[in-house]
Amino acid sequence: MAERTVEMASAHGLHARPASLFTQAVAKAGLPVQLSKGDKSVNAASILGVISLGIEQGDTVTLVSEADGADAVLDELAQLLATDLDAA
Repeated sequence: MAERTVEMASAHGLHARPASLFTQAVAKAGLPVQLSKGDKSVNAASILGVISLGIEQGDTVTLVSEADGADAVLDELAQLLATDLDAA
């Protein structure tokens, strides 16, 4: 199992636009990934699930995948979350 913990960098959190960019990257990766905040975990490829977590700037989230080759994918996704997507 691969796991990454990252602090959300986007100035306005993971709202519609950054959530869309993130979930598209997850879907493109083609691996099952779970995104967790606190005790709630969702499918990271689901935009509604991701938005439902209410992730704000500075929140710590965890990415988890049990798929083979997940380390590289989680590194890329963690880097995406650690980037201010509102500035992109």
